[in-house]
Amino acid sequence: MHKPSRTMFRLALAGTSLLTLASLALAQDEGTTTAGGATVLEDIVVNGGSGGVITADGYVGKSSATGAKVDTPFIQTPQSISSVTQQQLEDRNPQTLLDTLAYTPGTRVGGYGFDPRFDSFTVRGFDVTYTGVFRDNLRQPGAGSSLFKTEPYGLEGVSILRGPSSALYGASGAGGLYNLISKRPTEEALREIQLQYGSHDRYQGQFDLSGPINEEDPVYYRLTGLLRSADTEQVGVPDDRAYIAPAFTWKPDEDTRLTILGEYSRTKTGGTAAYYYDPITGKVSDFFAGNPTFNDSVQNQGRIGYEFEHRLNEVFTFRQNARASWLNIDADWAFAYQPNAADPTLLDSSAGSFEEWMNTYTIDNQLEAKFETGALEHTLLTGIDFTKVYWKSLNGYGVTPPLDTTDPTRGRPTDPIGFQTKSVQDQFITGLYLQDQIRYDALTFTLGGRYDWVSTDTDNTDLASGALDTIKQSDRAFTWRAGVTYETEWGITPYASYSTAFSPNAGVNMATGNPFKPTESEQQEVGVKYLLPDSNTLLTAALFNIDQTNGLYYEVVDLPTGPANIQVQRGKLRSRGLELEASTSLDNGLSLIASYTYTQAKIIDGPAGTVNNDVSSVPRHMASLWAHYTMPEDGALAGLGFGAGVRFTGESYGDDANSMKNKARAFVDASIDYDFAAIDKDFAGLKLQVNATNLFDRQDAVCSAGFCYRDQGRTIIGSLKYSW
Repeated sequence: MHKPSRTMFRLALAGTSLLTLASLALAQDEGTTTAGGATVLEDIVVNGGSGGVITADGYVGKSSATGAKVDTPFIQTPQSISSVTQQQLEDRNPQTLLDTLAYTPGTRVGGYGFDPRFDSFTVRGFDVTYTGVFRDNLRQPGAGSSLFKTEPYGLEGVSILRGPSSALYGASGAGGLYNLISKRPTEEALREIQLQYGSHDRYQGQFDLSGPINEEDPVYYRLTGLLRSADTEQVGVPDDRAYIAPAFTWKPDEDTRLTILGEYSRTKTGGTAAYYYDPITGKVSDFFAGNPTFNDSVQNQGRIGYEFEHRLNEVFTFRQNARASWLNIDADWAFAYQPNAADPTLLDSSAGSFEEWMNTYTIDNQLEAKFETGALEHTLLTGIDFTKVYWKSLNGYGVTPPLDTTDPTRGRPTDPIGFQTKSVQDQFITGLYLQDQIRYDALTFTLGGRYDWVSTDTDNTDLASGALDTIKQSDRAFTWRAGVTYETEWGITPYASYSTAFSPNAGVNMATGNPFKPTESEQQEVGVKYLLPDSNTLLTAALFNIDQTNGLYYEVVDLPTGPANIQVQRGKLRSRGLELEASTSLDNGLSLIASYTYTQAKIIDGPAGTVNNDVSSVPRHMASLWAHYTMPEDGALAGLGFGAGVRFTGESYGDDANSMKNKARAFVDASIDYDFAAIDKDFAGLKLQVNATNLFDRQDAVCSAGFCYRDQGRTIIGSLKYSW
């Protein structure tokens, strides 16, 4: 999919510092409960609201702060919202973010086939890789190949808000946002270690430790980590990772909480994972298009941040969330793109090297007020947030010896490629927002608006000549949301909403050297949510219409150095569709999630030959079903659990010209687990689990924007976990 391709900043809320608020917290009367309170999720006490933590019962998410930045029941949120809960993560044992999201409605995770370099996906027909991934309710920017990698073992869950959502969150895309929720300290002791072995010599060890520091102080910790050495199905593409995530919570009273979240990871994989696409036959071959001897990608990344919450009195609660993040990626790549004119057994190849740095700083200041005006109950939220993004990219392009299709090793020694261009971009975003959730009897009205100011400076340098091109860009926009929900006495809640989004884009168009314009979108949505009485079951349905202008996409473009898959910007897209979702966890041991999505994504204004065509790699139909059953504790098979799922993706086009098609496909996943405590209480805490994805090893070709891959093949992973 992607092109083969430090600054310091201080943010403070004027007149209010964290230390001042902490001092104020200590001066408050003890015994008052926090607004929203501490959330209990499956017997684990977690942070109450600001990070978007999910309140869930098994597979069924009930509320989070993702839909409104304050903890709000899903049925009162006037947009399509769903979740991946902690129990789902434990049962499915996902190894990537894409695995984590594979069973959520509207989410297209296979558009780029097997590619461990990036977590790239779309929702409702729109790419959300750069603008729709948030971490703990704070934006996680991306540019070029600088995309933060996600380790699912470090997550408590994912909360998903579909559709434009800039009225609160500012820079975000048309499809919506995926809020990745980091593991937080627990007030009760939690300890586990786990060993895994799986396909392609995958060895992994991991641990998760949490609880109070001691019995006297209100300080809690969590330390999560893993170490992995793994090959993949593609020669020259490893999947190695080291990951560590410390966290601490200080809770001096029920009105005050400070949580510090840290993370560091190092990941090694390949610079490309593409298969060769034959332009003559129009088919994807079985040949790896890369060069195993010139195909390295190493990414180091880290983040440190905090979430502070203090209830000032019965009306006001102040929150301040902040994070500093950085990453560095260094890669070499090569890929074959056409038959050699002199020897048909050879394929001409291009190659390149790139190194990128990204530093991001973001801080969000919120003041929540709960009060009444006559018969109306208000939850008023005001806030101001700041984001600073620094991105630097060095690129070099050249050639590599042709791919010899008769050589099974595919090895072609390649000389190092020097950098030829440098791009540096500084971006600063300020957003001021206001939202009122107005409750009248069974009606909830949500009204919100936000104004963003964006300043972007871009320097492009030709390293050979020293020529410098500087571009300054200033953008501003007002975005808003209006919605209403009505909770009937039968538990059925219809809703309707209108929302908009504005997203400034980091990075540059490699073909023109110009920065990208902001992407804008608007959505109309109606739907219904049904929380079944006396049953832990949630059913939802949504109809939507989204218009987007100036979106970013990847296309193969002829550059002076040869064809390259780069980001480009388009005119207008329209997506219309239907989403159905069901989730349940019953007392009889059965848990289930199911979804169906119909999406019609069209190019309304675009390059010649694409207008009124379907958007590349967006299927009209998608469906999924996953179920897990635990045998009764008093039966002969006590301790045994089974899981099975199927993910269906319908036909789609492989390019915007709609000249080739991706055929429909279905993938089957399965799991089996056994709790040894069923044999003897002395084995309590010991659990064996085996998970399989794509059980029948279906590896069809899949093309997006004319660039082709193959689906990831079968993966089987066994894990032995001990908890105490």
